[in-house]
Amino acid sequence: MTTASSTPSFAPYEVYAIKYAEADALPPGKVGIGLDPHHSLFDMAYYIWLIRRGDEVVVVDTGFNVSSGAKRGRRLLRSPAEPLQQLGVNLHMVQTLIVTHLHYDHVGNSSLFPVATFHLQDKEMAFATGRYMRHAFFRDMYEIDDVMGFVRDVYAGRVIFHDGDAEIMPGVTVHLASGHTPGVQFVRVWTRSGWLVLASDACHYTFLREREQVYPVVFDPGGLIETYARLSALATEDRLVIPGHDPSVLRNFPAARPDLAGIAVRLD
Repeated sequence: MTTASSTPSFAPYEVYAIKYAEADALPPGKVGIGLDPHHSLFDMAYYIWLIRRGDEVVVVDTGFNVSSGAKRGRRLLRSPAEPLQQLGVNLHMVQTLIVTHLHYDHVGNSSLFPVATFHLQDKEMAFATGRYMRHAFFRDMYEIDDVMGFVRDVYAGRVIFHDGDAEIMPGVTVHLASGHTPGVQFVRVWTRSGWLVLASDACHYTFLREREQVYPVVFDPGGLIETYARLSALATEDRLVIPGHDPSVLRNFPAARPDLAGIAVRLD
């Protein structure tokens, strides 16, 4: 695997974070295990990500849909399709879609991408269809219709499985990061600023990684904390480790375009 200090020979990608939903006033116990219960309330942002180089397009995750978000009290601000289209992406032409894991807020709109091939970890599909789904603690973040949709995609030959770290294309790699789920993966991208890491739910908030604290929806707390060091090691600099649900992402990076302020930021 290319080190964080190396300079590849291939051209860099543009990378965007797109906010499509939010939740506000979450109590500390919903954000981190062991946080001071008297801490101020937390906001949460929901993102998908776009990786692009010329005509090459990779979408990372698809977000949640109206019904699954409403069930959990999450506010859907817009279809994730809208900002993608505003950024010039034809959803019917997207061929590569990385699924970080199968939780409801990451796969709820997969039908918007009718010709895409989905990249998923073996362990995530095994987890989402295996013995642990007998228990509400684990299955509550999954929607059975989403999971069954991916089973159908497997039968249709539309899913490429990975067993650990893998190259999707030169300059875009996925990395298994057990912790949040046994099969969650994060994405590493070569950009004009160096190596950037889209952590997704391998790190919900930057402060959790910095303090080595754990988001409460977790399968393996030890694995999650160990993953934090990998995220940092694979990025050229710490600011290029992009958390999966932190509202600060929209404050820390410039808007993709003036009309997309507060919606989409350019991360590279």
